[in-house]
Amino acid sequence: GRGEYCDDVALPGMVHASAVRSEYPRARVLDIDASAALALPGVLAVLTAEDVPHNKVGHIQQDWDVMIARGDVTRCVGDAVCLVVAETETALAEAKKLVKVTYEPLSPVRTIQEAMAEDAPRLHPNGNLCQSRHVTRGDAKAALANSKYVVTQSYRTPFTEHAFLEPECAVAFPYQNGVKVYTSDQGVYDTRKEIAIMLGWEPERIMVENKLVGGGFGGKEDVSVQHIAVLAALKVGRPVKVKFSRKESIAFHPKRHYMEGTFTLGCDENGIFTGLDCEIYFDTGAYASLCGPVLERACTHSVGPYCYQNTDIRGYGYYTNNPPAGAFRGFGVCQSEFALESNINLLAEQVGISPWEIRYRNAIEPGKVLPNGQIADCSTALKETLEAVREAYEQNAGHAGIACAMKNTGVGVGLPDKGRARLEVRGGVVEIYAAASDIGQGCATVFLQILSETAGLRREQMRNMGSSSELAPDSGTTSGSRQTLITGEAVRIAAADLKKALDGVGGDLSALEGREFFAEFFDPTDKLGADKPNPKSHVAYGFATHVVVLDDDGRVKEVWAAHDSGKVVNPISIQGQIEGGVLMGLGYALTEDFPLKDCVPQAKFGTLGLMRADQIPDIHAIYVEKKELLPFAYGAKGIGEIATIPTAPAVQGAYYARDHVLRTALPMQDTFYRPASKGK
Repeated sequence: GRGEYCDDVALPGMVHASAVRSEYPRARVLDIDASAALALPGVLAVLTAEDVPHNKVGHIQQDWDVMIARGDVTRCVGDAVCLVVAETETALAEAKKLVKVTYEPLSPVRTIQEAMAEDAPRLHPNGNLCQSRHVTRGDAKAALANSKYVVTQSYRTPFTEHAFLEPECAVAFPYQNGVKVYTSDQGVYDTRKEIAIMLGWEPERIMVENKLVGGGFGGKEDVSVQHIAVLAALKVGRPVKVKFSRKESIAFHPKRHYMEGTFTLGCDENGIFTGLDCEIYFDTGAYASLCGPVLERACTHSVGPYCYQNTDIRGYGYYTNNPPAGAFRGFGVCQSEFALESNINLLAEQVGISPWEIRYRNAIEPGKVLPNGQIADCSTALKETLEAVREAYEQNAGHAGIACAMKNTGVGVGLPDKGRARLEVRGGVVEIYAAASDIGQGCATVFLQILSETAGLRREQMRNMGSSSELAPDSGTTSGSRQTLITGEAVRIAAADLKKALDGVGGDLSALEGREFFAEFFDPTDKLGADKPNPKSHVAYGFATHVVVLDDDGRVKEVWAAHDSGKVVNPISIQGQIEGGVLMGLGYALTEDFPLKDCVPQAKFGTLGLMRADQIPDIHAIYVEKKELLPFAYGAKGIGEIATIPTAPAVQGAYYARDHVLRTALPMQDTFYRPASKGK
């Protein structure tokens, strides 16, 4: 059942559905004529917005139209106008060609500046400002005024496509008194919630189960095909499969946010940071998706993993008619850390010390206070990651760059971020039920390891039952590098109870047949801006230092990636996460782009600029483990996101060391990968 991808699912009587999508980023839908399509043999139904009980969905803000109704205005290319259901994929393709949609094209809002203009069209009822954040501590203005050295610089980073291998796919069918969905997403309970909002149902009537997920990186947090598969299944009373073409996927799912930002960082005569002032602008595209949390994380992490207390950070996310932007590995921090780490190099130059030295002097340590006020815990090992790469950096002086990063583990900021797990003993096997989506990061394996370690079970005595809202407790979204620690600790607590019961029966697992062991883990945090001297923003932070080395031709030759992820639970998995994260960061820095023309994507999968196999440098993954660890999940912290964050600024630093040209925009120009003669 679960050991297959959604596209491999074939159920008796299954039919197919797909949406007719807008060819304009902004246009009024005047008419939808589906009569010719409905007359085609094998076509079962055509649904429009009038068939949707509640036409707005959204992960946090319900601003995303399921389908654009007659008379309403599209907001991006790819907006669904109607939904066609047919017996076969061939009939479906023919029927979609026969649907005639009449549009009145309207001028799109292309940029942040256009969205901010006084005479800009209002893309949503509340205007074009989707979200804003203001993060402040101390007195940044005074600190910067009294600083020995100050650097102000503006930066720009692009939209980026997740480029996961498996396009979006879902299968839905009537089930019990509701509906069941097989899907590939990052949170079955979140998908259930969005479908429930659309239908106006009690969430319990909707069962969502993950099949194998062929990559996510944040791009599968929002509903995409799941809700329209449900609509079609309820309409025709049969199993319905909906899958995106690659073109649909590229146009529809949220990207990494485009950023424009201006950062001012100061220090004293010894290079000790004094204050930061920055203003960050995000293009969130047509819909909110996770604009608020991503913008918030960009702001809270723009300070870096250093010791100083005077900060003033303003963040703004604006709607445009570009494809939506949302969660993407690094969750806003890739953008702001690129800017901050670049400024640090410029300050080091003014002080007259090395980029390594200025970071070491400012690095957070256990017991010291992060810029957000949180006291660094005993496991903090940023300085150790710097020490681990010092030799590699200094031996390659003149063509090496360095950057540090921190990334939260868990959602934090006062939200009820809980991990839950239930163990059941059946047929001499302990089954793990935890609705944590494994999107390739390996949490399903980690849970088995934690169960084995805690209860002393052999591999053949354990089974992970996968992610299902029908069978497993809500373990939260696979986001925020959280599953190993948050849900892993819930597994550990439940496994400890199992171990006690086992000890009580002399280790005879069969004597516990039918027993269940449930656990919930929650470590409270403080909301953003909490009125206390040292608020706790997150349960934990991971830390990292990356060094990028160029060869004589300006090609990336080596990357040294030292990580404090607490206890390394699975060495093979963490190595894969670091290598994959580094490569994603290299693509972000050097080769990837997401060109738009009047808000319409111009790239195909093969022209996104993804790094090729023969471009991959030597990547040296280094794991720093302190003796003092957090008491949760054997001391493990997150790794999924942080490996991407410091790579791009380290690349920028390497080129700056090589030719003293400051590259303030990504992907970087005038490099081995984008020679000056080719320009943009």
